[in-house]
Amino acid sequence: MTAERSASRRGPHAAPITDELTARRRFVTVSFLFWLPLGLSLAPLVLLFTERGMTLAAVAGIFAAHSLTAAALELPTGGLSDVIGRRAVLAAAGLFNLAALALIGLGTAAWVLTSGMILMGAARALSSGPAESWYVDTVHAQSGADAALRTGLARGSAASSAALAVGTLLGGALPWLLGLVPGLAAGLRTHTSGLVLPLSVPALLGAVVEIGFVLYVLAALPEPPRAPATLRGVLRGVPATIADGLRLGARDALVRRILLTAGAAGTALAALELLTPGRAAELTGAAETGAVLFAGLASAGFVCSALGSRLAPLVARLAGSGERAVLVGLAAGATGLLLLGATVTSSGLAPMALAVGGYGLVYLGLGAAGPSENELLHGRVDASGRATALSVQSLSSQLVGAAAGLAVGTLPAGPLPWLLGAVALMVGALLWSRRTASGDPRGSRPVEEAASPGSPVR
Repeated sequence: MTAERSASRRGPHAAPITDELTARRRFVTVSFLFWLPLGLSLAPLVLLFTERGMTLAAVAGIFAAHSLTAAALELPTGGLSDVIGRRAVLAAAGLFNLAALALIGLGTAAWVLTSGMILMGAARALSSGPAESWYVDTVHAQSGADAALRTGLARGSAASSAALAVGTLLGGALPWLLGLVPGLAAGLRTHTSGLVLPLSVPALLGAVVEIGFVLYVLAALPEPPRAPATLRGVLRGVPATIADGLRLGARDALVRRILLTAGAAGTALAALELLTPGRAAELTGAAETGAVLFAGLASAGFVCSALGSRLAPLVARLAGSGERAVLVGLAAGATGLLLLGATVTSSGLAPMALAVGGYGLVYLGLGAAGPSENELLHGRVDASGRATALSVQSLSSQLVGAAAGLAVGTLPAGPLPWLLGAVALMVGALLWSRRTASGDPRGSRPVEEAASPGSPVR
């Protein structure tokens, strides 16, 4: 994937689409609008499925269908974005999520709910890369291939985490608030023949937000004109682009390091997601109150991730380079998992405070490392394969995370499962203890001036 190939693909219309600050604001807005509906549906999702009569085993199967769909489509949809354009694929992701949330909110049969989760998995794959690729393409068109990206990537990542935090809180509280209104829950069931429950409302509200997301993508993300895509061209171009992305990971040491780091992060997140709900229930003494505590922790984790992303430029400036910033972020995340493992058998206020601090530190560290990783990745790819490279990165996180989840589930209860995630992140951090050996200076060039964490998002 060379710059010449990129230029020929884009043609003579590669002039700047919009200025950098406008591109940054639009990237931040798109990131927030995409993740807000998913955050709304996150907290009540399992309860909604069980309220519809699904067993926990059936719920696990429905979630597996989502994960398998996202993994299977990750690379093809990344290649599709590189071939036909970012805006069309991102709008398709919004439409798929719109249909998915409507089916989940209104469905009563297992096959309808499964169909909704499959569509959501397809949307997740479609969304993996186009928005970020659009932002990087636009900045490169405006300021050249050496333009600083870290601040924009950090603010987009922070917006995604903030949307999940806000959505999780709102989605968890809304059914409870509706239940406080006398007769409202019964009225919803009666007037909709049982299709709409209080637990359905967050998903249906998310579907409404998706309409706004699709309209915003179509209106606010202009792209340079491309040659009209034909079915034959797509069928030939997508596999070629995927092959280029996989070859890049095989031959480029820095990209290979980024992919291994994504797998380490996937391992850490798998351990957190599997172990934290049970830990919360143990702390509170009941599953119901444990679920409330976990919802609060999840939202706090997203807030910490957003804060870490906002601080990523500052961390890189203080560390001296993007590579060292990744090392610092992963080491902080490993420390957080060690705190969680060290306090798993302890009781009392002090161990609980350390565990909560460790939980937040994992998300803070991963949030701080992500923008620097992605800036390094974008320095190795061009517009012809950018979304595919991001999809390969996402797939590495998903596949390794899934395998790690199976391993965590088989380990005995206690510190050992937490230690697995900590070791994975520490190994990932050690990968960045040496400077890039390829001679490309981008990985170690002086970092851009960091914006103040309190400055407004642009």
